[in-house]
This record gives sequence, C-alpha cells and structure tokens, in this order.
Amino acid sequence: MSKYALIIGLMLSSLVLSSAANATEEPVFGGGAHFSWIIFNAIKPDLEQISGRQITLFGKDSMLGQGCNAGIKNARLNGPDKETFGFVCCELDDAEIKKEKLIVYPLALEPLLIMVNNANPLENLSQAQIRKIFRGEITNWKDVGGRDQAIVVITRLHCKKRPGHWKRILPKASDFTPKRINIKSAAEMVQRVSDFPGAIGHVGATWIFETGNQVRNITVDNIKPTAENLKNKKYPFFRKLSAISNESPSPAVLKIIKEAQVGKGFHREAKRFSLLPLN
Repeated sequence: MSKYALIIGLMLSSLVLSSAANATEEPVFGGGAHFSWIIFNAIKPDLEQISGRQITLFGKDSMLGQGCNAGIKNARLNGPDKETFGFVCCELDDAEIKKEKLIVYPLALEPLLIMVNNANPLENLSQAQIRKIFRGEITNWKDVGGRDQAIVVITRLHCKKRPGHWKRILPKASDFTPKRINIKSAAEMVQRVSDFPGAIGHVGATWIFETGNQVRNITVDNIKPTAENLKNKKYPFFRKLSAISNESPSPAVLKIIKEAQVGKGFHREAKRFSLLPLN
C-alpha cells in the first residue's frame, strides 16, 4: 500500500468513526409551555443547524396542563447523560429561580389578546371596562355600548403563584367574578368563547387559531396588541416567554438557547405573532 493510499484510508476511517459517533449521540430534549413550544417548534431546523444536534421537543399538548411546571422539570433533568432545557410562558420570580436552581433566558414579550365571539359587534373596550367586566361589575354588553346581552366571563387563571400574565388584567384570582367559567387549557378557552355569543376571554398571541373558531380579538383603548405597542408601553396586557436551564447547561444547550433568542428564525416568528424580542 502506498503512503497516499494509507493516508486516504486513515481519513476515511476517521470520517466513518466520526459519523458513527454523531449517529449515536443522544438528542437534546426541550419541553415546557405550549406558547413557547410554538416558537421553538417553528425554528427547530434553525436550532439543529446551528448546534449540529438533533432536538426533540415536548409541549404541543401542554396547553392541557401545567406547561410551565413541565418546563422547569425538564430543565432540571439536564445532566452528563441527558442534555435538556425548558421553556415557560409565565415569569418566574427570584425566589423560585433560586429554589429550583435555574438560569432564565428571556425571549420575548407576548401580547395577551382580549377575545370576544364573532357575533359581538364591539371592536374596542377600555382598560377600565375590561377590568370591570372581569370583576363582575359590568354584566351586560349594553353597558359598554353593545347589545342587550349577558356577558359570559371565561378565564384561565393558571400559574397563580407566578407574576405577570393574566395578573395584568386583575392581580388576584379572587378579584375575578365568581360567576365565571374557569377552564384549564387555551384550546378550551377558544372553544368556550366560540360557544357563547356573549363571551369574553383571553389568550396568548402565539395561539394558532383554527378554521371554525368563532372568535376575534378587540383593541384596548383603541390600541392593537402589537410588538410596537408593547415597546412603547401602550398595550397593557402581556406576558414574558423565556427559555430556562439548570445551573450547568451544556455548550449545545447554550448554543440552542442563544439561537432561539437572537436568530433569524426567531425574529421571523416574532414578527408573525407580534412578539417583542427581548434581546
């Protein structure tokens, strides 16, 4: 065998071994809240390309349960034998971050849409009117310029111990009218507002509405729920989407999260859903 043939053979062997190692490399697992999952799932090809790793995501069905808690749990599972990270749609306070030993990586502010049924002719409500409706002080649409029709208040008061999110409408669950329909998922929220012509509810802007949903969002003080209006602090209802890791994330996890924060794919999706990037 010539010297050149030997060199080529060694190079080919090295490539085969490298490919075999990459083929057996475990994927990086990400999981958590549905609304953040929407973003990560949309930019998954970008994240895999920049990190050189396969990524497995969980969270599509977290709208049916405790998505933020699942994100924290997944972040804490990270270790030498399993690389993981999480994502949340609610803010975590310093006490919880310290207790759970997490690092938080802010992604974006997401508008909270105030939704009514398509049959409702109203296009706008003031902040004061919205808060009075959710408190139960206004119970008929005629009192805010609408039809003579009872208001059906629908709420999803998840993550009650965490700041932000629906608490920007009213600060405590006990502040909301007891005569309300309290549901457990975003999908059920959209369905119930579709069901009742007099309904009002709330959902994150990254929710993907389906054909047949009988809902639309209204303006608040004639302000639309856009990134620009979040930036200039004109739109009042929003929450913070974040990625999270434990205190010792791997280089691959950090690369994935960094791309999720500032990459072109993320900015594309932020524009699609009117999110305000935080990086």
